[in-house]
Amino acid sequence: MNRNDQQFMAQKIRTQYMEKTPSELDALRELDAKVKRPANIFGYAFGSISAIVMGAGMSLVMTDIGATLGIANAMIPGIAIGIVGMFMALLTYPMYKGILNSQKKKYAPKIIALSDKIMGK
Repeated sequence: MNRNDQQFMAQKIRTQYMEKTPSELDALRELDAKVKRPANIFGYAFGSISAIVMGAGMSLVMTDIGATLGIANAMIPGIAIGIVGMFMALLTYPMYKGILNSQKKKYAPKIIALSDKIMGK
């Protein structure tokens, strides 16, 4: 490793240990994350639940779990549960966008004011 590489690595490690003063850009990033967090949490949670519901319906149709549960003909409830899961999965993205847009409307003035201040407008 040559001298320049050593200096670069030393500087990179050194910056990890230096105390960082929060800047306006950091505040803008935090505000942006605050806008997106509720929509992301909802999207992941609701999407996962809908996939589990759809998978449960598929399991009822394709395996003998229905007989184990005491359901004589598991085809019809399995199809119904699978369709409900698919419908939930289809609704996930529009609901995500709705939550995201409402959060954007709520925080837009603060974000625009802070970004204008950073850009010097």
